[in-house]
Amino acid sequence: MGAVVFYPFLVKTPASLAFRFSAEDERGGFFYLSKYSFSKLKFIFFAFSRGCKSKFALQTPAVVCLLVGSFVLTNCRRETANQSPPAPTREIADDLGRRVRLPERVTSAVSLAPNLTEITFAVGAGEQLVGVTSFCDYPEEARRIRRIGDTLAPNIENIIALKPQIVLVSTASQMENFTKTLDAQGIAYFVTNPNSLDDIYKTIYQIGEIFRREEKAYQVVDELKRRVAEIEARTADASDVKVFVQIDKNSLYTVGRDSFITDLIRRAGGESLTEDIATAYPKISKETALALNPERIILSESDNNREPNEVFANSPAVKNGKIFSVEADLLSRPGPRVVDGLERLARALHPESFE
Repeated sequence: MGAVVFYPFLVKTPASLAFRFSAEDERGGFFYLSKYSFSKLKFIFFAFSRGCKSKFALQTPAVVCLLVGSFVLTNCRRETANQSPPAPTREIADDLGRRVRLPERVTSAVSLAPNLTEITFAVGAGEQLVGVTSFCDYPEEARRIRRIGDTLAPNIENIIALKPQIVLVSTASQMENFTKTLDAQGIAYFVTNPNSLDDIYKTIYQIGEIFRREEKAYQVVDELKRRVAEIEARTADASDVKVFVQIDKNSLYTVGRDSFITDLIRRAGGESLTEDIATAYPKISKETALALNPERIILSESDNNREPNEVFANSPAVKNGKIFSVEADLLSRPGPRVVDGLERLARALHPESFE
């Protein structure tokens, strides 16, 4: 029988790693590696050589390294194969141009704006909402969803506790610091910023895509477009009237160039007297308001906005009784019900077109 020389193992190994060696004769030997601490697998290697005494003794350290390397690599591959593959994801661009990464199927979301809540229900994804604001009151089912604060000051702790896959945000009412906190928590958020009726259609498509309700979203938009086309056809031959939209009586907030309401007035057969002001919802002075001299005044209906500011006392609108109130939720929420608001605007500006 050939003599065997076993060199010390050259790499750090667990204490439970054991070696056994036997040599039958000069023709070779049997090498057996087993009892690896994190696997019950056994790796068997047969080595044959002439002159075991001289050759195998010199080759043992290299053989051991090869064996252990092969064993560990095989074990890692098997462990990797047994792990669940990562859940598929996708990306959608929001209105800020951000690429938002989402799960393939979104099953939990928080809405931070009433219009986004309405759109989510309209596309058939209301059941995926786990949190909404205190202003989210339509449809009726939205009232039964957990409240996470109001639109202007949502409670970030409540949102984090709900572990939503995405938070739906409106730039008209959200804050930069809030979105930074969501970033820090690894919670995806999707920002919408519609400035026209076409932008509202786009928002509906986006929400439909987020929840994989694309077909329903297209159905909703098609129906809205049909209704809008009917309204525009009725007012197509009417002369545009000069309109002032009063959002708040005392502060004289109104609508500017970047507001979707300005687009609604145009489609209803009117001309907003403040459409050239660069912002969406500017606050104007009484001196500016006095010079406008509107033919129609539209009041966004609320407790503090039930009559025109006194600065309009001598305007044609007040003198001729052309003051109209439109429910604020229909006029100011850029969602599916905005077409109801458009129809009411058109009827107020051109009642003869609907007789």
